Amino acid sequence: MQAPDPIPRPLDQLTLRGEANAPALVTREGMLDYAGLERGVASLSAALAGKGLGPGHRVASWLPKGRMTSLLPLACARAGLVHVPINPLLKRAQVAHILTDSGAAMLVTGSARLATLATGDLPDGCRTVEEDEGAAMLAGEGRLPPSNADPDSLAALLYTSGSTGRPKGVMLSHANLWLGAISVAHYLELGPGDRTLGVLPLSFDYGQNQLLSTWAAGGCAIPVEYLNARDVIRAVERHRITTLAGVPPLWVQLVEAGWPPAASLSLRRLTNSGGRLPASIVRRMREMFPAAELFLMYGLTEAFRSTWLDPAFVDTHPDSIGAAIPFAEIMVVRQDGTPAPPGETGELVHAGPLVAQGYWNDPVRTDERFRPAPADSQYGGTSVWSGDRVRADEQGLLYFVGREDAMIKTSGNRVSPTEIEEAAVASGMAAEAVAIGVPDDRLGQAIALVLRGDRGREADLRRYLKSELPNFMQPASIVWRSELPRGPNGKLDRERLRQELMS
Repeated sequence: MQAPDPIPRPLDQLTLRGEANAPALVTREGMLDYAGLERGVASLSAALAGKGLGPGHRVASWLPKGRMTSLLPLACARAGLVHVPINPLLKRAQVAHILTDSGAAMLVTGSARLATLATGDLPDGCRTVEEDEGAAMLAGEGRLPPSNADPDSLAALLYTSGSTGRPKGVMLSHANLWLGAISVAHYLELGPGDRTLGVLPLSFDYGQNQLLSTWAAGGCAIPVEYLNARDVIRAVERHRITTLAGVPPLWVQLVEAGWPPAASLSLRRLTNSGGRLPASIVRRMREMFPAAELFLMYGLTEAFRSTWLDPAFVDTHPDSIGAAIPFAEIMVVRQDGTPAPPGETGELVHAGPLVAQGYWNDPVRTDERFRPAPADSQYGGTSVWSGDRVRADEQGLLYFVGREDAMIKTSGNRVSPTEIEEAAVASGMAAEAVAIGVPDDRLGQAIALVLRGDRGREADLRRYLKSELPNFMQPASIVWRSELPRGPNGKLDRERLRQELMS
């Protein structure tokens, strides 16, 4: 396989990758071919530029999947703006934080969502665009031509949770997003005849890349909302999907669902990221979809994606996360910064042009995660020290061992325990709270919430948490204690609680 072109370009030029009359996007508003995709991006970018927005201004979107959500990443890039996609599952507190932290100059959303925001949730001067105005912007007469943006200029902020504190905005350049799209299109061997079903949130780097990599290959992207596995199966059958991406909980649901005999015949490739698939689920997927290749992958928003496992190794190494994707250099590093030999556990360090530019307006956390590459790095420069523990075998295949931080990875989402703890305490029903991730075959990790407070208020607390936090942040179990253990420094002893819960 010939190596992909390593030269980055302005992100909005993805509209030029396909044949003019080839299908590019199918949403509830209908189909756009590549000529229509280019017209839509040109019109939307001109309309954005006509709103008085200047270079580098942040444009946030809090929307379900549709034409506007799909075109905004390219239109903002063409207009010199920075796109800030917000997960539509988030509730008011998380959205308000992202809007304020990013300093959004515009929010594109629906009227019902806008009504949930309170006075002061929008930054000063932030204007809002609702459905009707958004539709007019997509259909406007103005046009901006493809840009000549500097590939190193900022194109997007993707907000991801940290192990402490609130979500932080990962700064992604045109080059980061362009090369990520080219890389994935290359190793998945996507082509103009492929039809990708987008079931993942477009605010998620994995979900957004489904659009971008499909367009990089000249294929057709079909983003959809779904309520259950049957909705996904029907969409695969209706649209003759060739490429389906998921996170472990979705794959568990899909292998448990009944597939009509003809529904999966069009599938050529299945991909997983956002957590390790249990070997039993891998075997089931191989049995159910024998004609489709299975790609197991590992990534982190700070460097988009790091590794992929060649489908040829899936049956023999189902627990491996594979080796480096194109444009990524992956190292396993000891605590002293030297390479860890095969079989020895070390920290996964990612270098190369997919490494993001740091965290928005957060130099302290940027310096913690984005540090000079190890001395033996081929790329050098800044690298991402992931905090994940991995080991390599003699073939160079990597295996995930564990996480150094307290992040909870559930349903393909990285969840900050601090956000859950703050919400529990804010309810007034708990004096102290600790959220812990415990192993779960379906979710990757389930959330256990340990509280000091009145156990008779549990029903009230659950109602409160459901009103304040999205579904994927809801605790699977709540444990009440009269006292919580503390370490020598007076801080709550998370590790002791974790051990007690798992014993």
